[in-house]
Amino acid sequence: MSLNDRKIQILQAIINDYIETAEPVGSRTIAKKYNLGISSATIRNEMSDLEEMGFIMQPHASSGRIPSDLGYRLYVDHLMQKRELSLDEQGYLQSVISRDISQIDYLMEETAKVLSALTNYTTFISEPVGQRARIKQIRLLPLDMASVLLVIVTEDNFMKNHVIKVGTAPDDDIIFQIGTYLNRAFQGCALQQIDQGVIQRLQIELGDYKGLLGPILRALENTMQAAEKVQVHMSGAKNMLAFPEFSDISKAKSLFQTLEEKDVLVTLLEESKCNDLQILIGSENTVQGMKDCSVITATYKLSDDTRGTIGIVGPTRMDYSQVVSVLNGMVKNIERVLRNLTDNNKDNKDG
Repeated sequence: MSLNDRKIQILQAIINDYIETAEPVGSRTIAKKYNLGISSATIRNEMSDLEEMGFIMQPHASSGRIPSDLGYRLYVDHLMQKRELSLDEQGYLQSVISRDISQIDYLMEETAKVLSALTNYTTFISEPVGQRARIKQIRLLPLDMASVLLVIVTEDNFMKNHVIKVGTAPDDDIIFQIGTYLNRAFQGCALQQIDQGVIQRLQIELGDYKGLLGPILRALENTMQAAEKVQVHMSGAKNMLAFPEFSDISKAKSLFQTLEEKDVLVTLLEESKCNDLQILIGSENTVQGMKDCSVITATYKLSDDTRGTIGIVGPTRMDYSQVVSVLNGMVKNIERVLRNLTDNNKDNKDG
């Protein structure tokens, strides 16, 4: 049995109508709404063939048809029309960067809110993470008579402070000199590059203060591991309750439990990092709680080694064309803002 042009037209009509109405689509609806030039009886025969081929299904004996996951896959891969963002949509996406955004976490939160408001689906987004975080700067500052403050900044501008107990704090000049030694030894290094040779040289340079090296190295390890940990922001989880697919309490509960598990979201985002755009439909999702959903993810890049991912979750009858165009538009916006943030930080450093 072949999938001829007429079957494809009928399948596309069913998908378009079901996305819009969430109601099973009958042959009479297609005959009246779409000018296919064939009778309802012929449409019914073609629908029977499409059902036998696995592209549509009949939820109830007396109802019309709805698309299957296989039908949506064919639609997404071959039938979906690419659309451009409207001027209103473009303006709304750009509104997230119209304010003075200087922190990446704030940018991510605002991006998630804008996308969930624009699509009416659930959005989650990961902050950009390098494959290997590298040390940008280390500062050692006097804190009180018995402790110093260690400030570690990575090249991705992740910053973490550590209070180090020293018994009796060195004077300010010594603290500054120790900070200079640390910067010279660690600047530009990933954690894996701090070997025994580096440590031995530092022990010699620190002299009487080499006892500081142990807690400093532990603080470095803690910071670099935190910098490489994926931070996820989510918005619009309650949007899913507006869709009839989740009027069933057990389905809604399962989905919300899944969305609350950060490790699950991180896994979804990590799995898609190798793809600029990825669409998982219903049963294609490896996460059990999302079998009734589609997940579309797009990757944004700060550099070849530093990237993050945006994900949008909706029912399998989501408006795929709209979501893809919105994601592509937002990726461009985020990459531009992140480049500006990076350039500004570089200028401030050079200045």
